[in-house]
Amino acid sequence: MFWSGEKEEAFCNGSDEPLKNGSQVFKAGVRSPSIRESNTAESSAPPRAFPSMARVLSVILIVAVALPLLHNTPLIGQAGHVMLGAEGGVMRKPHSIHEEPVLDEQLVKRQNRPTDICTRWSHQSALVNGTLYVYGGRATKDAGQTSNTWNNDFVTIDLTKSWQISSPTVNGLPQPSGPPPVANGYLWNSYDSLYLYGGEFSDTPATSPVPHALWEYNIAASSWKQHSNPQTSKGNNSNADSQPVQEAAEGAGFSVPELGRGWYFGGHLDTFTTAGWSNQIARVYLKSLIEYTFPGYSNTGVQSLSSGQTAGSDGVWRNVTEGGLQDTSGFTERADGVLVYVPGFGDEGLLLGLAGGTNSTYTTLNLIDVYDIATSRWYKQATSGSTPGIRVNPCAVAASAPDGSSTNVYLYGGQTLIPYGEQTQYDDMWILTIPSFTWIKVDTTNQSVPPARAGHSCNIWDGQMVVVGGYVGPNISCDSPGVYVFDASKLKWQNQFTALGGGDKQNQQSTQTKGPSGLSGSYGYQVPGPVQSVIGGASTGGATVTAPAQTATEGPLATGKPITYTVTGTNGATATETSTPGSPGYPTAIKQSSGPNIAAIVAGIIAGLLAILAAYLGFCAWVYRRQLVLYKNHVAMSQRAATGTDGGRAEKAAFLFPSDRVGKNSTDGSSGIGASSGKGSSGYTSVPSGPPLSVPVGGNSTANSSCEDLMRGAEPSFVGVLLNPRRSLRVINRD
Repeated sequence: MFWSGEKEEAFCNGSDEPLKNGSQVFKAGVRSPSIRESNTAESSAPPRAFPSMARVLSVILIVAVALPLLHNTPLIGQAGHVMLGAEGGVMRKPHSIHEEPVLDEQLVKRQNRPTDICTRWSHQSALVNGTLYVYGGRATKDAGQTSNTWNNDFVTIDLTKSWQISSPTVNGLPQPSGPPPVANGYLWNSYDSLYLYGGEFSDTPATSPVPHALWEYNIAASSWKQHSNPQTSKGNNSNADSQPVQEAAEGAGFSVPELGRGWYFGGHLDTFTTAGWSNQIARVYLKSLIEYTFPGYSNTGVQSLSSGQTAGSDGVWRNVTEGGLQDTSGFTERADGVLVYVPGFGDEGLLLGLAGGTNSTYTTLNLIDVYDIATSRWYKQATSGSTPGIRVNPCAVAASAPDGSSTNVYLYGGQTLIPYGEQTQYDDMWILTIPSFTWIKVDTTNQSVPPARAGHSCNIWDGQMVVVGGYVGPNISCDSPGVYVFDASKLKWQNQFTALGGGDKQNQQSTQTKGPSGLSGSYGYQVPGPVQSVIGGASTGGATVTAPAQTATEGPLATGKPITYTVTGTNGATATETSTPGSPGYPTAIKQSSGPNIAAIVAGIIAGLLAILAAYLGFCAWVYRRQLVLYKNHVAMSQRAATGTDGGRAEKAAFLFPSDRVGKNSTDGSSGIGASSGKGSSGYTSVPSGPPLSVPVGGNSTANSSCEDLMRGAEPSFVGVLLNPRRSLRVINRD
């Protein structure tokens, strides 16, 4: 029903050789010959210091201490998968997916897809980390083309850089042979994959559908994988399990990566969507809600995942058919509508079903279908203000105020098929502000408004709506390149996309990156003046209208409030401060979005610890060098004493190393200095007698222990200094 007349779309020196000193070889871990055993008169140079091992050990110590401290910080990065701004309170479970091998015939690379087209419409799109992916749909190469419009083109648009709408950064991607050329399906996305669901096959020329399969595109690997024969699982308000999942088309889709789920609402089944469908059976319109839980995520609404399990490598499907009003006559079948996610109400947020219809009826926009994700129930919510006309095939995005007090839904374009055979496209822009549920028409007078269109896609990034393609009617020959930009804050059509170069990977408001429900694409967004005049507050938020203008009687809109955040100005003053009441039962641990900056505190503590560690290592290095000098002097002194060429330095050696520690030189075994004359058995020259040097036990015992180490010829080590710097310091202080 897209339009009349056709169907729609090692060592420091780098060597492990031991270091050599003259004819002696000293290997790491081997003690040098004891000086007390040295009774030769031969003079030789002191053993060469061996700092290499100490340096290696010090590096290992630094790494061992510093690396855990830096783990999960901006300096090193996070381990595992980064989860920022988990929306709606559901935290993602660790992945347990093992990438399945993909058949070679499904990964045969072809040339990059063309980017030069005349018109494009009914395609599927998804926005991940600043890259807009566009798949398939229908396209023409020239103005006169009327057949062979279905395609499986796969292109991207870079939203991390600025560009003019006359020359957007469109890049063609290699297209594998697996995914079929379909239109009017949907491209769900997680943080690392795209999932192609649904869509219809060509009617000109007529093409028979293939059995339904979900196609997954792994972004990092640039590869496609097929998930065949999907079947439903039993869950809340859903039909029986083990039912085949049908491939619908013209439905409304949406995905929330933070929750790890995608949805497809309504649509239709016919001979161009379903394999084996008889052309004698009329098209069937749907009002069901297909839900797909991405691999590795949990979902309490699914029976098999209700105890915290996560979906396997094929994900989990659920067909919600009995959710509250959904099972009543007032909840009509529809196709060609849109779904929009609004966080902050209920435990997991809301989905809004807007616009759409069948080949004979339309859904009005003064009464909105609202789906509570956590309870799997549908509600109705009345709106206020002037209402947009009935339509099918519009597009919609949502942006969050910096403080989260309002979520503003932008609805653009679409078409009407009434009267039959006379379709009319729209170029108007409307805002539905939540939670007020008030419609506001955007004044685009005197602006360069794109041609009216339907079947287009729109996504939001850096607070700017990026519109791609759309059916523009028979009176416009080509709409190329067919990419347009609307500034959602200024309410103006722009001639370029301006990359702001900030925000996190989800492009959330800077105030909401650590909150549970920051909307992707809202970075840089400010509440426009016309919206402020209706809901109060300022550009940063602070809405005074925090409930629907038409009072909600049940559901999360009746009991909940939006999740709000504190916005501070450039001078640190509070610019907007609102309460964060949330809804009853919303997890308290994830509602808190203001208060102390935990990241800054942790970073400060880590920086302080690193500074202390650096100072300590520097001090130990200084002590180690001093002690090493003492060791060398002692070795030289002892060798001179052994040959009788001490030059009077033995007295100093006796001071540093009392004779009771060097060896007993007296014949009676006494330990006093100079108890005997001449050379002792240890090779030291005694000094004139004097009062015995008293060495107290305790305070200086560690220093004496170090002296013993030197007497045994044990070279000081950096590790020893690290483990007991006080002992080493006392040794050098006695010099």
